[in-house]
Amino acid sequence: MFQVIFNEISAAEISQLSTLEQLEVLSEFQVRPEDLEGIEDHPADAPFGEIQRDGKSLYRYRASDVRIYFEVSDDHQSVIVHRVLSKNTFQDFLYRANLPVEDDEELAGSKQFWELIEEGERARRV
Repeated sequence: MFQVIFNEISAAEISQLSTLEQLEVLSEFQVRPEDLEGIEDHPADAPFGEIQRDGKSLYRYRASDVRIYFEVSDDHQSVIVHRVLSKNTFQDFLYRANLPVEDDEELAGSKQFWELIEEGERARRV
């Protein structure tokens, strides 16, 4: 099991959820290395997904109405959560970015999506 590390942005985003929702999401978000193996063969509606750009892998975890975007640390001991987007926030992002669907391939090609992720990457880890 990986250690989960949040940054300031993702910690603030998850704190916007009700306490019950936070507990539910965090209890579901248990990431093991085997969860990420062969991820390209998972169906589109699987809990885990992968988005790639310039040889870099970003992972998505879908928990009820929340999307968690994270990467595996270089030492493969932890996952670093860059963004936690609730369904309403995520749908708003898709609308503003003119993306028609909630598809990882569409996100991979979106400059706005990567700017959102990079903002999380630059944030201080807590």
